[in-house]
Amino acid sequence: MKLFILSQDEVSGYDTYSDCIVCAEDEKEAILINPSNKCYSNEEIEEYGIEEWCTPKDVKCEYIGEAKEGLEKGVICASFHAG
Repeated sequence: MKLFILSQDEVSGYDTYSDCIVCAEDEKEAILINPSNKCYSNEEIEEYGIEEWCTPKDVKCEYIGEAKEGLEKGVICASFHAG
């Protein structure tokens, strides 16, 4: 497993995420992880959008290192801007 920092600048303001650190197998899997740990279907994203985070195509993803053995896939920490 690898660690990635995800960021976005498409959605901003109150009650939004600006970035997060996630554990995933690869970059392709990492960009599908939402910092709120909610799972959205492609139809939901296209029809309603996501209020607190951008769509996967707008996620910036940077590899930052190898995860500690045994660390589970998902969000490690996230920056949420409460309103």
